[in-house]
Amino acid sequence: MSDYLPPPAPPRSALTLRLWLAGFGLVFNSVAGWLALRADLAWLGIVLLLLAVVCLVDFGWVVHRKRRGDTG
Repeated sequence: MSDYLPPPAPPRSALTLRLWLAGFGLVFNSVAGWLALRADLAWLGIVLLLLAVVCLVDFGWVVHRKRRGDTG
């Protein structure tokens, strides 16, 4: 019998998960903020749109780190 074990699968990058979460947060907060503004809930719309900006910055930073070659 052979004791051959296949090589382990490469680990998934935490940066990829963070990229997906930032993208989801960007889309969700943008749409929810726009809907809140349309429903005359200005304070909620502004908070959600500010969170969308934070997600956009995070998305850009993660893309920068992945292009630089960080493993996360």
